[in-house]
Amino acid sequence: MRIDILTLFPEIFDSIFGVSILRRAQEKKIVNIHIHNIRDYSTDKHRRVDDYPFSGESGMVMKIEPIAACIESLTKERPYDEIIFLSPDGQTFDQSTANQLSMKQSIILLCGHYKGIDERVRELFITQEISIGDYVLSGGELPAAVLCDSIIRLIPGVLNDETSALSDSFQYGLLSPPVYTRPYDYKGHCVPDILLSGNEKLINEWKLQKAVERTKERRPDLYKKYNP
Repeated sequence: MRIDILTLFPEIFDSIFGVSILRRAQEKKIVNIHIHNIRDYSTDKHRRVDDYPFSGESGMVMKIEPIAACIESLTKERPYDEIIFLSPDGQTFDQSTANQLSMKQSIILLCGHYKGIDERVRELFITQEISIGDYVLSGGELPAAVLCDSIIRLIPGVLNDETSALSDSFQYGLLSPPVYTRPYDYKGHCVPDILLSGNEKLINEWKLQKAVERTKERRPDLYKKYNP
């Protein structure tokens, strides 16, 4: 998979993509991440990329020309499955969307700033808008990093245990069941004996039961979708 990220602050991604699973995925050549500074595509001598909105409203708006120039330079080189704008008013990101995006070959992520982007960028280039929640951040860089982390870990070969991602929360519409490791007994608090039984059928039934119970208690909205 190839991911191109368009941003005004490329340095934000240095540490995020330089450690742990995301770093290893790049080292294995499973995913290629390219960061593009939108300012590099500005024709303004001061590399300006924003201007006042025509409405007279306060704040600044990202101009269409440098964004368009960056996107067009990339799409001339290769086709892209999706050009995604990280936006508070986009579709709420969930595990189902992560699964779908993890199967794409190439995507562009556009990180907004200020009051947003010129609406014509959306009309001419954007194929999908995604929000990571009902709140506003300073820019789209953190949402882009969240999206990358979520989808890259699903790509075969990224995780050492290929089945690990299949048991994540939300993968089947439920929260994950409790998990335990050594020691068996911590100050009288013991691991449920069924997990040490070796009976895979009973263990899986216990996991499902606990996942349903936890979802019903903590996320009744998800439970209603699971058990309408």
